[in-house]
Amino acid sequence: MIRAIITGVTGMVGEGVLHECLLSVEVEHILVINRKPCGVTHPKLKEIIHKDFYDLSPIQDQLVNYNACFYCLGITSLRMSEEDYTKITYTLTTYIAEILAKQNPDMTFCYVSGAGTDGTGKRKNMWMRVKGATENKLLSMPFRQAYMFRPGFMRPTKGLKNTLKLYKVINWMFPLLRFLFPKFFCTLKEVGVAMINTVHKGYDKQLLEVKDIVPLAKK
Repeated sequence: MIRAIITGVTGMVGEGVLHECLLSVEVEHILVINRKPCGVTHPKLKEIIHKDFYDLSPIQDQLVNYNACFYCLGITSLRMSEEDYTKITYTLTTYIAEILAKQNPDMTFCYVSGAGTDGTGKRKNMWMRVKGATENKLLSMPFRQAYMFRPGFMRPTKGLKNTLKLYKVINWMFPLLRFLFPKFFCTLKEVGVAMINTVHKGYDKQLLEVKDIVPLAKK
């Protein structure tokens, strides 16, 4: 059975992944770490409110005996300097991951990256390089398994409260866009279910594009 830590549940992706975990019979316990309450209650959900994500030492002892982390915490690079974006995307992510790898050596770590991420460091686009560096660092850590999820457009799950306005506006076009561009369009449900499936079924690739996420969600 899966005991999962989920970050970023006050955002659209994290909320969607949490939703799928609450529905899944494969997940027996979920821990979420937030700066403010997520507003969700469930018998298998535990929430820790912690203000400083750059110092988890006060709650470190509560982060043991978990075999999965679904890391959905992130921010857009729009109007951000590379230094600030790197601090949140690379520094914070790898700091949290290092603690979890030490506390839970049997953990499967799933990181929500993005379509177009560049692991070579050669692309001019800043966010692609920073995300790529983050992926590379995570893949070098001593987790049992690590998977980098690179979804494109994700159709939001109906009824959830943290859906971004842009996604609501073009949601009606999703069936047509997915038909025309299947490599770039998936659902948030598929991302969440695919993450769950990596833990107990595994996958033969560590970098998962939409073409991997969709069939993995059907296993």
